[in-house]
Amino acid sequence: MKRVITYGTFDLLHYGHIELLRRAKSLGDYLVVALSTDEFNAIKGKTSSFTYEQRKAMLEAIRYVDLVVPEETWGQKSTDVDTYDIDVFVMGDDWLNTFNDQLEGLCEVVYLPRTPEIDSTQIKAGLKERE
Repeated sequence: MKRVITYGTFDLLHYGHIELLRRAKSLGDYLVVALSTDEFNAIKGKTSSFTYEQRKAMLEAIRYVDLVVPEETWGQKSTDVDTYDIDVFVMGDDWLNTFNDQLEGLCEVVYLPRTPEIDSTQIKAGLKERE
C-alpha cells in the first residue's frame, strides 16, 4: 500500500483544497492529512474561521481523506513520515523545495500546482469587503 501525506490549515474549505486532496490521493492508496491545530496556527500568526475539531470533521467527510492527524510543529514532518509509514509527501507548489532537505532519503517529495482561480486569502478578502 502506497501512503501519502499532506499538510495544511484547510480553513474555509474550497475547491482548491478538494483538488489538492484529490491529486494527492491519486499518488497512492491511503491519504493522511496533517491538519494545523489552533495552537500551531497561533504560533504561525494565523487565525481560523473554524476550530481544529470543525476543520477535522470537514476533512474526514471528504472521500479522498483516510486519516486526519494534528500538525503541532514545523519540525514534525520527518517524524510523521516514519510514524505513518509514508511513501509520498505532497504540498502545493507555493512551498516548492522547502522540505526537500528535511525529507531527503525518507520519502518521495511532490509539489503540486495550485488551483489558480481560488485561494483562501481571496475568499477572506471578498468576505471582508461585503461586511
